[in-house]
Amino acid sequence: MLTNYERRKFRVRNKIVRNNKSNRPRIVVSRSNVNIYAQLIDSEGKVLKSFSTLNFKENKKISGLEKAKLVGQEFAKICLKDGVTQVIFDKGAYIYGGRVKALAEACREVGLQF
Repeated sequence: MLTNYERRKFRVRNKIVRNNKSNRPRIVVSRSNVNIYAQLIDSEGKVLKSFSTLNFKENKKISGLEKAKLVGQEFAKICLKDGVTQVIFDKGAYIYGGRVKALAEACREVGLQF
């Protein structure tokens, strides 16, 4: 028996995989109460790049939205450095708002195209 979370995740992921005719890599977002993670996954399911709040060594207190923006900017810079400009955004089972939206908009600001 699938939970509602799993149903939402599979529904979103199936639409993305089914409609990805150009074989663009996808950015998969995961989040916990403290951290946010972004991974670049190719059409075969291999992780190409990843970045998260765990990569930062900051002692000052910043909000979750600010962390998400920093992760989005740095992740987009990594992707652009490797020549990836066209991606698909996979929000998983999360609502497109808050930290997920902040990460996506930060990636767009740096130059990734969704």
